Amino acid sequence: MNRVYIKTYGCQMNERDSDAVAAMLRARGYRIVQDENACDIMLLNTCSVRDAAEQKAIGKAGYVSHRKKHQPDFVLGILGCIAQNRGAELLDKLPDVDLIVGTQKFHQVPGYLDNLRAAREAGVPIGETIIDIAEEAGSQNTIKDHFVSEDAAPQVNAFVSIQQGCNMDCHFCIVPKTRGDERSRPMDEIVAECETLARRGVKEITLLGQIVTSYGRRDYAHTAGVSPFVQLIEKVHAIDGIERIRFTSPHPRGFKEDLVEAYGRLPKLCEYVHLPMQSGSNRILKAMNRPYSRERYKEIVDALRAVRPDMYFSTDIIVGFPGETDEEFEQTRELFEACNYDMAYIFKYSIRSGTPAAELGDQILDEVKERRNQVLLDILRKNSERRNAILLGTVEEVLVEGPDKNGLRFTGRTRGNRVTVFDADPRLVGRLVPLKIDRASVSTLYGELQLAGVESD
Repeated sequence: MNRVYIKTYGCQMNERDSDAVAAMLRARGYRIVQDENACDIMLLNTCSVRDAAEQKAIGKAGYVSHRKKHQPDFVLGILGCIAQNRGAELLDKLPDVDLIVGTQKFHQVPGYLDNLRAAREAGVPIGETIIDIAEEAGSQNTIKDHFVSEDAAPQVNAFVSIQQGCNMDCHFCIVPKTRGDERSRPMDEIVAECETLARRGVKEITLLGQIVTSYGRRDYAHTAGVSPFVQLIEKVHAIDGIERIRFTSPHPRGFKEDLVEAYGRLPKLCEYVHLPMQSGSNRILKAMNRPYSRERYKEIVDALRAVRPDMYFSTDIIVGFPGETDEEFEQTRELFEACNYDMAYIFKYSIRSGTPAAELGDQILDEVKERRNQVLLDILRKNSERRNAILLGTVEEVLVEGPDKNGLRFTGRTRGNRVTVFDADPRLVGRLVPLKIDRASVSTLYGELQLAGVESD
């Protein structure tokens, strides 16, 4: 009873949490498997940002719990945001769940599984479900281990958690409830983690946080106008072996002059920015409790493009926020088009119980949300096609990550975070190589490596 399958829902923070749990379990002698039908223990690391994501995970848990009828020792655990948000309430729908662990207790999962495993091996009835959703001081420092797969596939890129929690209290968002108050890890520990990853061959680091640009603002002083977050980027930039740095998810409020200028003076900082807009209407932004205007948002975009004209942008948008009029959506459409995004996550507003927006009247009809959603998706598609047309015939630097999903060719990403597919020698995995783009779909670039003068071993 030691084969564990972990299914992750939601954001990159959840992916990183699952990776750390897998590493901790491996260290305890558990085997991490990729086939859910071959596991003794299934852990669902869940997301509560949208109702659809929450229902999907709960539905999966309900379906999987039926395995207990023919596999009595099967263990089912729910981790993360749904566990934190709902706690014991989950047992009303999912009475057969064995483990409910919140976002500040991931590091306790191995111990709880040890207890469950020992009880079942001894033939002792398990009794009540283990539920742990308590806050824990210093929990942000426990997400530091990285899982290394059994097939010893080289790790090319890695997520590094630097900050957890959020104090922004956006009125549509459940994250402050599920992730707690803002908490940052010590800078020297983060740098040491990145140095270890570099020694393993990792070339690209993505710094993660709920509001990553708020990193260390209560723990470290600004130095010569440079924020703690930019100071951290500078330290990671100085690590030998690390070739690329990204970060997510920031807040527009964090893009002061020091961060904008960093894109011009730190070559390892990739020219890609995820900059959540949420709405292009000042009234809706205020109703969302987003502390910036459409004018300030566009100033940030223009400032970043002034420093790096080839900057790639992605964003988050919510359509159909309560009370959003056609005129206010048109303001969002105008700003969305003006910013010329390469990628966007466009969400139709869904009520999240426990948030201020859930109490608002004037909910928007689903068909109106769908229509507005489609308008922005059409703009995004045209933007992507236009950018791809410009890239045809150019040579882009690509970090070779490994085989593509079909296992027939190889894949990697450009500095602008575009997915690429190409033929390559396996020895090139982990290398930065030039790729000439000769074809493109809406979301993927295809090309041929230009290896003249480039060593492949």
